[in-house]
Amino acid sequence: MSRRFDPTRRDRLIDVTIEAIAELGVAGLSARKVATRADVPLGSMTYHFTDMDELLREAFTRFAGSVAVRFEERLASVVGVAEAKAAVAAIIHEDVFDTPANLVLTHELYTLAARDPAYRTITRDWMRRSRAALERHFDPTTARQLDALIEGLTIHRALDTECHDPEVTVGAIERICRGAGG
Repeated sequence: MSRRFDPTRRDRLIDVTIEAIAELGVAGLSARKVATRADVPLGSMTYHFTDMDELLREAFTRFAGSVAVRFEERLASVVGVAEAKAAVAAIIHEDVFDTPANLVLTHELYTLAARDPAYRTITRDWMRRSRAALERHFDPTTARQLDALIEGLTIHRALDTECHDPEVTVGAIERICRGAGG
């Protein structure tokens, strides 16, 4: 019996893990469930990952990186502070938590990061990239405050039962920028 050549297996396992976390949460995940969903032998899990923790770190790193890229792309295409402010509002209302799966994935990552420094490294890198994108248009202090506003308002918008008025978001962005002289 020959071995099946599958050069994309590791990536597929990571992608399937991201999907499974969004559906089942980290607590509902197991190597067996991931292997079954990826249609790979359970034994191949240990070939690609030393344990579930390594697989989870890889999956969350990929997820956070994909969100950071969208954030960076949104801010890279703007010119001037006015467009940058509008881009921040769009990030809050259109980009972050654009799907229920992304909301769950983000909160699962936050929960792990609150308990485990290895996951905190992932969130710290994500925040660093977000702030660097913001700092193309705002000073570092304002960028940090806007990043916190983005996190907070996206969580409120995603979990609140009432609709959030985009004008309230624009007003908050203006107040932060006005305090910074922008």
